[in-house]
Amino acid sequence: MMSGTKNLKDSHKRVKKLLTIKPEKGQYTTTTKVRVRDGTTCDVEHKQWTFTADVGEMEGGKDAGPGPSVLQRGALGSCLAIGYVKWAAVLDVPVYSIEVDVEADVDARGAYGLDGIEPGYKALRYRVHIDSPAPEEEIMKVIEEADKHSPLLADFVNPVKVEREVNLVKSAPSAHFLNTK
Repeated sequence: MMSGTKNLKDSHKRVKKLLTIKPEKGQYTTTTKVRVRDGTTCDVEHKQWTFTADVGEMEGGKDAGPGPSVLQRGALGSCLAIGYVKWAAVLDVPVYSIEVDVEADVDARGAYGLDGIEPGYKALRYRVHIDSPAPEEEIMKVIEEADKHSPLLADFVNPVKVEREVNLVKSAPSAHFLNTK
């Protein structure tokens, strides 16, 4: 059985109780900062974590880290997997292991403005692999609850309001440009 089951179940109860009593504790704004350095290489910062994102050499990058689409699929897959572990604990369904494969159909022409093709995924699929001694109906209940309450799955399925703000800064002429070598 996966470790931390009791802790996950207790945490779920505790947070659910807190959010029932004080709903404002669950409503907040969060920010992740991304800085471009060295061409297309991006430093991504959130709280104490820093990691690198980039695109491959064929796209003009340095392949210094996973690309945005890899991170997007990884974010969805990990959100789903964590949800399955959590809901298995909450519903007392024993689980030995969980894996999620996220697969996307891509038409890269959209990212390059070709043929009037819209950018972005054309289709997205995920496969859930669960090793559990529990009956199928209990496992399916875990999957249904987790999917129903998955924040990132909801972001993919339902349109999210997106706003843009641009802040222009005029640097001195001697400033280095990102796109020069």
